[in-house]
Amino acid sequence: MPAYRYSAQDVSGLLVSGVLEADTARLARSALREKKLYPVQVDAVGREEVSRGKAPSIAQFGRWRRGLSSAQLSLMTRQFATLLSASLTVEKALSALIDQTENELTRQILAGVRSEVLSGSTLHRALGLYPATFPDIYRALVGAGEQSGELDQVMLKLADYTESKQGLQQRLILAFIYPAIVSLVAFLVIVGLMTYVVPQIVGVFQRTHQALPLLTRLLIGLSNFLLAWGPYLLVIAAGLGYAFQQGLNNPVRRRNWHQLILKMPVIGRLTRNLGSARFASTLAILVSSGVPLLAALRTGADVMGNLVMKQTVENAANLVREGGSLSRSLARDEVFPPVLIHLIASGESSGRLDYMLEKAAVQQESEVTNRIALLTGMLEPLLIVIMGGVVLLIVLAILLPIINVNQLVR
Repeated sequence: MPAYRYSAQDVSGLLVSGVLEADTARLARSALREKKLYPVQVDAVGREEVSRGKAPSIAQFGRWRRGLSSAQLSLMTRQFATLLSASLTVEKALSALIDQTENELTRQILAGVRSEVLSGSTLHRALGLYPATFPDIYRALVGAGEQSGELDQVMLKLADYTESKQGLQQRLILAFIYPAIVSLVAFLVIVGLMTYVVPQIVGVFQRTHQALPLLTRLLIGLSNFLLAWGPYLLVIAAGLGYAFQQGLNNPVRRRNWHQLILKMPVIGRLTRNLGSARFASTLAILVSSGVPLLAALRTGADVMGNLVMKQTVENAANLVREGGSLSRSLARDEVFPPVLIHLIASGESSGRLDYMLEKAAVQQESEVTNRIALLTGMLEPLLIVIMGGVVLLIVLAILLPIINVNQLVR
């Protein structure tokens, strides 16, 4: 049964919107009237919208939405995989998801997918109407599951993959929340001291016309500079940030920047490990689901955020197409960690590439977690020491004139 997206007014005149299923648009309007809703607009969800150039995953929900979040997609995938493993058909599983979900955007997307499936489309083609929600790897795995006849098993693997990916993202975010908060508080405290507290206290010493210590004079000069030029510095910083962001739109500049990131002492190693973990886990689930290696490499290249690492995977795909081994092709540019290369080589030699890729993904994720823990463990006390040192200098600059006055009185 097709799905229709509607906008209607209730008896109080408020505008409401949602998705319902009906055989025709006319019956959809009739169903709305039975609910005491007066339809303003009723549009079919799915193929009809795409043919008219609309974006079904964005419409009616604000331009700032770009599909489901990682958490929503992970939850929906797990529920879908569980329903399929219980021997439900794709259509019944989608219907069950639509009935039990509370998120209107999720319900709307699922209704559009179900409408396409009922019209004769395959599931992975129906998901292709919502590229902002379902990435390439997601659709590729669903397609492989449909071709092999083991969609339920593939969806279980995909649920594990999405949950693992979301878990890694959450660990990254949580690890840097505390240092970010400490840095922000330290910045605000120092700016407040320099622009409000210091001028009021040090101004008393200036009116006495006594010779001030060097540290106090430097502090007064810095405070005056911030008061006079602080707003302009903020504007300049914002302009430089915007110019830098716009400059990264150029592929050459963006690649050079990504190359520079990989050469940084700490961040570069973390970026390599993170990219390697993402690549290994993506390739593992694709290969284990029956996706050809070349197609898996193309999808694996698309999930790489660093252009240098992405180019390495694309070059490796070309070498594999010519008959080269995957491990030697990836090792050629010396971008990926050696441990990943060795594990892939072992997988190729033993004929268990998917298994060794899973081991490599776990190893790289573990190294990412350990490095983040080490980095944040060093960063937190360092930020506290820096903040304490700056506050100590400010206090000394204020106390030194007082100490000098007391010595003169004696």
